[in-house]
Amino acid sequence: MAKKKKNKAVKAVAAVFIVILIAVAGYFGYTFVGNDINGNEEYKTDYNLYIADGDSQYDVSQRLYQNGIVVSDSLWSNWMDRHYPDYAYIAGEYLLTNDMSYEEIAQKLQSPDISHQAVSVCIPEGYNVFDIATTLEENGICSGSDFLEACRSKDDYDYSFLSELPESDTIAYELEGFLFPATYDFAENTPATEIVDEMLGAFADRITENWRTYCNENGVTLYELVTLASIVEKETLGEGVAENIASVFINRLESSQKLQSDVTIDYGNALRSNGFDDNVVTSYNTYKCPALPSGPICNPGVANIDAVVNHADTDYYYFFSYNNGADFYFTDDYDDFSENWERLKDTNTD
Repeated sequence: MAKKKKNKAVKAVAAVFIVILIAVAGYFGYTFVGNDINGNEEYKTDYNLYIADGDSQYDVSQRLYQNGIVVSDSLWSNWMDRHYPDYAYIAGEYLLTNDMSYEEIAQKLQSPDISHQAVSVCIPEGYNVFDIATTLEENGICSGSDFLEACRSKDDYDYSFLSELPESDTIAYELEGFLFPATYDFAENTPATEIVDEMLGAFADRITENWRTYCNENGVTLYELVTLASIVEKETLGEGVAENIASVFINRLESSQKLQSDVTIDYGNALRSNGFDDNVVTSYNTYKCPALPSGPICNPGVANIDAVVNHADTDYYYFFSYNNGADFYFTDDYDDFSENWERLKDTNTD
């Protein structure tokens, strides 16, 4: 009987001890969780959290946990589900510390230190590197100067067509002409090289077998095709004339005449304004260089590259626009060109 009483006493003491352990564990667990939720941390940890468009709460909670900002990804997710069931994470970079409360973190993640929100940016056909740089900077994508620097050399990019680009000290921007004009969703504060890479990729996706065939059959490079297309792009003010304009320039090239396109002078002036020397500027002036300029003067769209490939079969060597670009006059005779220019030039009032 005494032994049974002793066993009962031992069990009672063990039960009390277990209850105490549970209570102590619960207390410390509650305190541990409470300290994390309230940001009461003794040792400070910094972490720069990057949130991309489309990241989920699971993605964010994993990064917070793995980098010591919260003690449990599940705890953070449960707390957010309870307090902010419709929370939307904003793309950007956030400097966080582990002594921030969950409430402070939640508020912080609505105001990025560096925004990476997507911005829809339209790059029209015919924009040159300077136009694109201005557009990107105005939209907070990257600095214009960084973009221009990223366009100077092909060396940082891995596209097979870039291997065909010539090596020349007179080429101002090696990637001019290949920055495909389109509407892009770019993230704010993106490195300029990433922007350039995406635009080059868009061009690479549009290279057709028809372009390659034309180059092979006519003994020209893709670079020369795009260079000529860029001039056609800037000269073409209306619909249905690009093929004729292309024919004028091709006829001139085949007869060893200078192209004499005013739009190349405009590009040279832009280069001069941006610090390029006379040697480079002159190499783009088709009143002075013997054939094509050193490189493209803008970034043409597919339509005007196709216009060169499918140029009209004409005897034209001269053309001009009148009625403020609404109409074009084409001829194979210089005297005819001069006479009609004098007659119609005053219709250009802009």
